[in-house]
Amino acid sequence: MKSDNFEFKLVEDFASADFVFDAYADTLENLFIACATACFTAMTDPRLVEPKLKYDISVSGENLNELLYNYIAELIYLKDTEKIFLSSFEVRISEDRQSLYSVVKGEAIDYNKHVIKTDVKAVTYHALEIKKHDGGFMTRMVLDL
Repeated sequence: MKSDNFEFKLVEDFASADFVFDAYADTLENLFIACATACFTAMTDPRLVEPKLKYDISVSGENLNELLYNYIAELIYLKDTEKIFLSSFEVRISEDRQSLYSVVKGEAIDYNKHVIKTDVKAVTYHALEIKKHDGGFMTRMVLDL
């Protein structure tokens, strides 16, 4: 999937029990949004998820990789506890890059409305490393299904 500020591409030659993608973005915030969008794309078609419910999220981490891991883990936790799919993500990363604030929106999972693809159980640290790339940033992310 590609937007004006980010894109992600599935990595096919990886473990079949995982959802693996490479994400690219012009800013760190957009990289986090790309990863969140890819995570929910593994589960459903985010275009069918209306932004009816709003959640404020704050997470921290010792470095950017941990911050990204903790952010995606928090989104998966929110999906599991609130029984929702998310489709809208805003991210603000602190200047020290050790915390973020995010506003996410979505709606209750509706089996008659939403495409159910698979369930993402967890994010992993495997291959997770944020790197500078073509004037922006990139990372590979492995999600456990």
